[in-house]
Amino acid sequence: MSILSFKSVGKGFGEGTNRTEILKNINLEVAEGEFVAILGFSGTGKSTLMNLVAGLEMPDSGSLTFRGRPVTGPAPDRGLVFQSYSLMPWLTVRGNVLLAVEAVHAELSRAARGAKADHYIAMVGLSHAAHRYPSELSGGMRQRVAVARALAMEPELLLLDEPLSALDALTRANLADEILDIWEADQRTCILITNDVDEAILLADRIIVLNPDGTLADPVSVTIPRPRNREAMNHDEDFKRLRARVTQYLMDVGFAAKGAETRRLPDVTPIHEMLPEAVRGAREGMIEERFLDISQLHKIYATPKGPLTVVENFDLKINQGEFISLIGHSGCGKSTVLTMAAGLNDISKGAIKLDGRHVEGADPERAVVFQSPNLFPWLTARENVAIGVDRVYPRASQAERQDVVEYYLERVGLGEAMDRPAHAMSNGMKQRVGIARAFALSPKLLLLDEPFGMLDSLTRWELQEVLMEVWSRTRVTAICVTHDVDEAILLADRVVMMTNGPRATIGRITEVELPRPRSRKALLAHPDYYEYRQEVLDFLTEYEHGAKPAPKPATLAAE
Repeated sequence: MSILSFKSVGKGFGEGTNRTEILKNINLEVAEGEFVAILGFSGTGKSTLMNLVAGLEMPDSGSLTFRGRPVTGPAPDRGLVFQSYSLMPWLTVRGNVLLAVEAVHAELSRAARGAKADHYIAMVGLSHAAHRYPSELSGGMRQRVAVARALAMEPELLLLDEPLSALDALTRANLADEILDIWEADQRTCILITNDVDEAILLADRIIVLNPDGTLADPVSVTIPRPRNREAMNHDEDFKRLRARVTQYLMDVGFAAKGAETRRLPDVTPIHEMLPEAVRGAREGMIEERFLDISQLHKIYATPKGPLTVVENFDLKINQGEFISLIGHSGCGKSTVLTMAAGLNDISKGAIKLDGRHVEGADPERAVVFQSPNLFPWLTARENVAIGVDRVYPRASQAERQDVVEYYLERVGLGEAMDRPAHAMSNGMKQRVGIARAFALSPKLLLLDEPFGMLDSLTRWELQEVLMEVWSRTRVTAICVTHDVDEAILLADRVVMMTNGPRATIGRITEVELPRPRSRKALLAHPDYYEYRQEVLDFLTEYEHGAKPAPKPATLAAE
């Protein structure tokens, strides 16, 4: 039986020539007890669709009914969990949940309301933190409170609007598993907005893609038997086929072919290549092998309780032109290693040599792309990239330097937006500028610190393709810190896995012997891909709950 019905629903914003149609001719029936996942790129109207169901927005055309009655506004029978937690900071966990219970179940006695709040707090695993305030909670714990608050209203329809997207990968996976457990125990009708294909497959009965033009694609049924186990799905052939099918559809409808011709890169030499002959001679033979030599690296911080060793005996040799992914759980020291390699963080013990010379301080020969691209907001994309290029190519003509800037901006898909100021760009566009700026420096070493971590999954896919395309032309030696297993395998020649901190070190190294050039579509179809994925997942699972198993032997030098 249908509990929610969209019939030819349309929704737009603005007036006249400034009007934008967001949703077009939406037809959807949601059955009672069903779990539906809505997938789509940023800006396709997923949250607008959710706001219509919640009664926070009204359709411009068509009809939207809940249990046969028109949706005319918010109501407790439709509970909404947002991406942000929206908790009352002056109330405890119990106080926040109790607030929702009292609003909906005022007829109950005080003791009954308290028992109901305690029941849902326990359901999300927060009984031990019931009397803590939001400021004392991690991001994952705060989102659990938001879920408990929505459940405590006992809505007939639970609406989850990207509730996990602001969380780190491990917390996100754990909370998704908890939502799955709650739903399987409760069988409440649920609609999930997500940008994560794996999350959609794990949780949903049906997956529906919201196309970039604001229409809904045909629903895809998820026939994987319940109960579902995240780890077991990596071996499930139905999961692999469905994952490839949904991923390919999203990429097909989302990635417009970019056929613009790009200019020829001028033949100019960056300043850091102009070394004295004596230096050039001294490092001959090290150009290819052990181009980056990280030896017995330690990072120790002074604390009131004494020295704290964050990274210990990190030892890695990287050949010229290699791409390394560095992965591990939050707090394991990945970014600490990266910032030491960049010269932005002092080395406590050990050494880092690049091209035969010790790394000392920041230098444009080591370009860094952070999670946030740190652009000057008042400058255009062109001007932001030109700042570094002007420093690195002092002997090139103005025209040649301009060609370098425009070459890389075109390569990252910003040929039509070079003169747009940074403040007028989306996060994805800003990160494209950051990538272009890094490559334009012609660095010896490219360091990427979770460069796509702030972006939704689908934008991340697109920029991974951009990164691989540009990297394949330059073959710059690169290290990418990531928490995304698929990203690590997609990008890397070797995946270096770090143990948990403190005293984090290399726990395992996986050689990724998959053909290049790579694409996400090709990797999903490759027979060895899921074996590599399982190897990394096994390692992360082993260290998931803060355990410190003995590190397994790792190949520390490139063969």
